[in-house]
Amino acid sequence: MRTGDNMKLNKKSKKLYSDAIDRMQEGLEAMIDLYNEAEDDIPLINFEKEVQEEIEKAKSKYGSAFIDDKINAIVKEVLSFLPPDQQE
Repeated sequence: MRTGDNMKLNKKSKKLYSDAIDRMQEGLEAMIDLYNEAEDDIPLINFEKEVQEEIEKAKSKYGSAFIDDKINAIVKEVLSFLPPDQQE
């Protein structure tokens, strides 16, 4: 079809196109809603590049769950030294 050519549709085809456009519009609206509701991903801890690399190596060798558990245990231990009024 060249620019300027008219597309001819019978009633059935026109209805199918209309329905498809409606579904596309609904999908676009859903995507816009998801985007608008999204929150910024702000890291809790900003690891140095070298530490990030070591964590990645450890996870590939020992598995993510194991390393995550170890890091969580260390962080809990470090935070346990905070005065009680700062732990809330």
